[in-house]
Amino acid sequence: MNTLYDSDTYIVNHLLPEAAAEVRAEQPLLLRHGFEIVDKHAGREVYLDGAWAELFQQRLAEWQRTTPTQEEVEDTLAQYAELAHTPIHVH
Repeated sequence: MNTLYDSDTYIVNHLLPEAAAEVRAEQPLLLRHGFEIVDKHAGREVYLDGAWAELFQQRLAEWQRTTPTQEEVEDTLAQYAELAHTPIHVH
């Protein structure tokens, strides 16, 4: 897991698939990445995988080209955070 963004309001983690060498043949595993977006104020998170993760990856690539302001990043994350329904539990 790599933390890509961390502010007072949001944290974005990039979750990478387990290495293929660690997967036993009798336990098939779909190897793909995903993104976790945590809304710290609401105490909720959303996990993006599949097509949602690919769209978010495209957004990240665009941000690398254009260098958005923190406000622009936060506005985009707020849109994704609207999908967040999973409460965060601290262990």
